[in-house]
Amino acid sequence: MQNKDSHNLGVVVFTSLFPHPGQPNAGLFIRERMFRVGKHLSLVVVAPVPWFPFQKVLRRWRPHFRPEAPYKEFQQGFEIYHPRFFSIPGFFKFLDGFFMALGSLPTLWRLRQHFNFQIIDSHFAYPDGYAASLLGKWFRIPVTITLRGTEARLAGRLLYRRLMRKAMKHAARVFSVSDSLKQTAVSIGIPEDKVRVVGNGVDSHRFYCVDRLEARESLNIHEDVPVLVSVGGLCERKGFHRVIACLPELITIHPDIQFLIIGGASAEGDWAERLKQLVSELGLEKNVRFLGVMSPDNLKIPLSAADLFVLATRNEGWANVFLEAMACGLPVITTDVGGNAEVVCRAELGKVVPFNDHRALCWAIAKALIMNWDRKKIIMYAQENSWDRRVAVLLEEFEKIICQPNSSKSGRYS
Repeated sequence: MQNKDSHNLGVVVFTSLFPHPGQPNAGLFIRERMFRVGKHLSLVVVAPVPWFPFQKVLRRWRPHFRPEAPYKEFQQGFEIYHPRFFSIPGFFKFLDGFFMALGSLPTLWRLRQHFNFQIIDSHFAYPDGYAASLLGKWFRIPVTITLRGTEARLAGRLLYRRLMRKAMKHAARVFSVSDSLKQTAVSIGIPEDKVRVVGNGVDSHRFYCVDRLEARESLNIHEDVPVLVSVGGLCERKGFHRVIACLPELITIHPDIQFLIIGGASAEGDWAERLKQLVSELGLEKNVRFLGVMSPDNLKIPLSAADLFVLATRNEGWANVFLEAMACGLPVITTDVGGNAEVVCRAELGKVVPFNDHRALCWAIAKALIMNWDRKKIIMYAQENSWDRRVAVLLEEFEKIICQPNSSKSGRYS
C-alpha cells in the first residue's frame, strides 16, 4: 500500500472489473485512472470475483469463463484484494449486488484494522455501485460511484433501474466518464448537480507516434498499403465484424488494404473464432490480421503503423482507446453511441456514423483513407486530455466529501 498524501486520505477502490493474472487486460482503464489518484493519497483496491460451485465444470466448454484470481496480490506497489462472492450465471444476476457486498464484507472488515479508509470509490452503478452503497451503510462511510457505460443498457430494465437509482441516491458523489451517461443518471431520477463528468485521460508518455516506416517494417507491412486498426476485447459489442463486413467494398478501391485486430477474450465473451470464420467466408485472409493481446507499452507500434482507427461499437461510455489512437496521430471512425461523439467531437479528429449503418461506415472509412489529416492537431487534442487534469478533479472531490459535515450519512452530497 502506498501512502503519499499529506492529508492521510484513505480510499478503497471497489470494482469487479480489474486486471489480475487470470484476466490481465480487464479494467485497465480503471487501474490507469485510480493508480494515478493513488500517487496522491492512500489507496487499496478491493476487486470482488464471482463464484458458484459448478463454474469449474463450465470452463470445460468455456475456458475463459470466470478465470481464477488470487485473494491478495500487489500491483505497482498497491494492495489488491479479490474476495469471492456468490453469483449464479444467467437470470439471477440481479442478486449480484447484494452478494457482492456480503462477500466483500469480511475483507473490508479485516482491512479496516490496519487501513483507515474514509471513502469507498466504486466503478459501474450495478452491481458494484449498489454493493458499495450497502458497504458504505454498514461501515458508515461515504461512497462514490463512477458510471462507465453499462448503465445506459441497464437503465432500460426496471429492476436494475431501481437498484441503480437506489445506489446513486445513497452515493456522496456520482462521477460519469461522459455527459451521455450523466444524462442517463438524470433520467432515472438523480439530481443533475450530483453528477460530475470526469472523462478518462491518456498517458502521452506511453502512447505517442513512433516512426511510421519502422513500425510498419516491424509488422511486415509495405509503406504504401492502407492500414486500419481496431483494439478491444473480441466480443460482439466492439463490432469488429462490422468493420470486416466493409472490407469487400473497400478492397475494390484498395486491393492491398490491411485490417489489424488487436485484442483477445473479454469478460463479455470471445468472438475470436466467429471473426476468423467470417474472414474465411469472405476470403479476406490476406487482408485481416489478428495480432492478439498486446501490452499497453507495445500498442503504439501498430497504432503508429496504421492510417485509421476504426471501432464500430454498439455501446461505450468513454473509450480510452480513441485518445490513445489520437496520441499516435490517428483519426478515428466510430459509431454514434454512448460518449463516442464526445471524444471524437470535431471533424478534424475523425467521423462519427450512425450505429449499424453499413453504408455510412464503409463510406466514412473510404473517405478517411484519402483525406489529408492534420495529425499534429490530432496529437495535440489527445495531449490536452491528459490524466493529470482528470486526477486533479477527483482529488478535489474526494477532499470535499471528507470535509463535508455528517459525511457518513447518505444523500447529503450534491
